[in-house]
Amino acid sequence: MPAIMETATYVDKAKAIGATVLGGAVVLGALWVVPGLFDDNGTEARIAPPASRATPVVTGAVTLQPRQLRLEAVGTSRAIRSVTLFPEAAGEVVSVGFEAGQRVAAGDLLLELDSRDEKLALELAEVRVADAERLWRRYQRARDTDAVPINDREAAETALAAARIELQRAQVALDDRYVRAPFDGVVGLTDVEPGDRIDPSVPITTLDDRSALLVDFEVPEAMLGALRTGEAIEVATWDRREATASGELTELGSRIDPVTRTVSARARVTNDEDLLRPGMSFRVTLRTEGAPYPVVPEVSLQWGVDGAYVWTVADGRAHRVSADIVQRREGVVLIDADLEAGDPVVVEGVQSMREGREVEATARYQP
Repeated sequence: MPAIMETATYVDKAKAIGATVLGGAVVLGALWVVPGLFDDNGTEARIAPPASRATPVVTGAVTLQPRQLRLEAVGTSRAIRSVTLFPEAAGEVVSVGFEAGQRVAAGDLLLELDSRDEKLALELAEVRVADAERLWRRYQRARDTDAVPINDREAAETALAAARIELQRAQVALDDRYVRAPFDGVVGLTDVEPGDRIDPSVPITTLDDRSALLVDFEVPEAMLGALRTGEAIEVATWDRREATASGELTELGSRIDPVTRTVSARARVTNDEDLLRPGMSFRVTLRTEGAPYPVVPEVSLQWGVDGAYVWTVADGRAHRVSADIVQRREGVVLIDADLEAGDPVVVEGVQSMREGREVEATARYQP
């Protein structure tokens, strides 16, 4: 009995404590509810819902910048002007007036052939011209007296014209005995020596104008639309990383190779210091600009199941805009998206964005 009575006492105490706690809750609830439900006059009043608050974000303005394109290709050079010299006529070499590697000017005598017969032929032609001129002048003085038939005068005039032509031919034949530089340049090696007998099929030497080089290389089809003649290029030899010389794009081919999908291009490179040689292979670097694209801070770019996107703000609400990455740069990204220059994009607070959510720009992004 004592144990049972003690247990009952504990139960009664527990009920009493529970009733007290419950009563306190009811009183507190009444204190909480009553003031909200009735005003000072005792009439019922409605509780106004809390005011909505816009999500604070930091935005940055979209700018437009051109896409930077960089091309590296292998180019082969040749002199801006280059010829292999041959004699115009056959004959014995009298003298060679140059050494390999020598710089010559246009008109300098490089090689002379035996010209004794040609000089005599020129003198004979000069005599015939002088004789024909005397006869023609004599007939001209007698023209007013009709002492000389008109047929004789015409024959004298024809003979004079033929003699002058023969004189010119003799002069050309004599000039062909001399080989002169057609332009300024540097001569190459030669196997011809005085005493050799040569003909027009024997090469004498080469002549290169190395003041500038023409470098031929291939351009991918995808870059063709962004290239224009006059674009600056740099060339470097394979043993040097820095630029060796600079120049500009001068020509683009008229068709695309269907196999390599490239187009031929040619650039002119200055060679004032004469460090480069025709036939050299170069690393060609060409930088140009493509179409302009929207630029946004890198931190504003987000990724979803459908790809990349950014959040923009219009009329105080967030809107999602899909984007394709065009080019990455330090701290920013060029994207292909439906954005205009000056449009605000969310930079900080992107994790809280939802389509149509009310936002408030609290600051402008400063890169």
